[in-house]
Amino acid sequence: MGLNSKIIFHLMGLLLVCNGGFMLLAALISGIYQDGVTVEISLSAIITMLVGVVAMFVTRKHEKEVKKKEGYMIVTFGWLVMSFSGVLPYMLTGAIPNFTNAFFETMSGYTTTGASILDDIEALPKGVLVWRSLTHWIGGMGIIVLAIAILPLLGIGGMQLFAAEAPGPSADKLHPRITDTAKRLWYIYVGYTAAETLLLKLAGMDFFDALNHALATLSTGGFSTKNASVAFWNDSPLIQYIIILFMFLAGMNFVLSYFAFKGKVQRILKDEEFKVYGFFVLAFTILVTLTVYFKANVPVSDYHPMVLGPLESAFRHALFQVVAVITTTGFVTADFTGWTPFMTVFFFGLFFLGGSAGSTAGGIKVMRHLLIIKNGLLEFKRTLHNNAIVPVRYNDKMVKEKIVYNIIAFFVLYMLLFIIGSLVLGFLGLDFETAIGGAASSLGNVGPALGQLNPLANFNSLPDLGKWWCAFLMLLGRLELFTVLILMTPIFWKKI
Repeated sequence: MGLNSKIIFHLMGLLLVCNGGFMLLAALISGIYQDGVTVEISLSAIITMLVGVVAMFVTRKHEKEVKKKEGYMIVTFGWLVMSFSGVLPYMLTGAIPNFTNAFFETMSGYTTTGASILDDIEALPKGVLVWRSLTHWIGGMGIIVLAIAILPLLGIGGMQLFAAEAPGPSADKLHPRITDTAKRLWYIYVGYTAAETLLLKLAGMDFFDALNHALATLSTGGFSTKNASVAFWNDSPLIQYIIILFMFLAGMNFVLSYFAFKGKVQRILKDEEFKVYGFFVLAFTILVTLTVYFKANVPVSDYHPMVLGPLESAFRHALFQVVAVITTTGFVTADFTGWTPFMTVFFFGLFFLGGSAGSTAGGIKVMRHLLIIKNGLLEFKRTLHNNAIVPVRYNDKMVKEKIVYNIIAFFVLYMLLFIIGSLVLGFLGLDFETAIGGAASSLGNVGPALGQLNPLANFNSLPDLGKWWCAFLMLLGRLELFTVLILMTPIFWKKI
């Protein structure tokens, strides 16, 4: 069977049209605020949509079926096409004139990493800031999921795309038809975004900042409109608690949110991954709170205004940073690397945790850790009872061996890529702490890192090759490794 290249190019065109549509939205906001770059962003949108329309027209006579190979290629190349076209608003407006920097910022946006090369975010025009936040929002649930919601209009089935893009090992369906599943996920995603925007506005943010932070929160991205990130609102506990709530929700499996809206609360409370996810957040927050309150090198009162007292301040910033890192959102209210050396190592460990499967979070995911631990513990039993068949169970259901092997392979590959990623950054001249922090943060789509890339710094200090390498690691992490790496194997390109 040959490769159906026409469907690939056709869908690349569709993605470009969608991307251009979001650019027009940014141009509209630019026009409303009269920031002086409306024409440039509009031109970016026209160019992007024009290329997309031409690609769709030229490949209009294509086979409708998307097979597995085409699915992997569409997802990976789709992300690259989105990122390469997404640099246009930055470059045409002059906000980021350097192509390498513009591509890094764009890839960081679409992969919801939140690492930035910008030194003065607040100097950017509002239209550019909205575009920056929209790249997060598009990438959060996945532009591919958005596309498969409208693929029936083209007469194309989207199952292969959803399997390649959907984050995490979970295969939960909300509805038998995959397009209906995509639509329901997007309804929840849009609803949460609107709700957070409204709550942040009521809590004291202006509408523009509220909208941008909602776009960045639900996507677990972390781009802020302020140089100090969410630390800008350290004198407003309510704003920070609202962001914490929605970061937590964004790090949950979106299927559980659907069950909540259907009134099936028991399904949530019985979910093993949710219980472990909630336990991690609670336990780690208590640990960090006590450390910051009693042991921090710099007293919490020196870091932040104590609106409700030192203990509340320690608790709030501990909770905020724990949730921000576990969910890989990457918003910042404090430099956790400045608390104690133990805290630096502790948060570095959290870079590898990740949110729930089926969420917009990056990282390894809680479910994978849970199943690896369960399988490891069962190995003791299997060692003692050689003939016993002891399957791994999750939510009272037996997990197929194939899935367990896949998760173990993912974990080994993830750690190997982290080591290789660190070595490359070290080879480029970065010190040990910066190299391992940058690699872990990029691969896990976390955002803030360690060393020169700490939460109060940015990635602009990286050499150009380092920026391209980190952008590649971001793509690998966002698309769950296999989707990208399988394209680099000879067997993928063999005709069967």
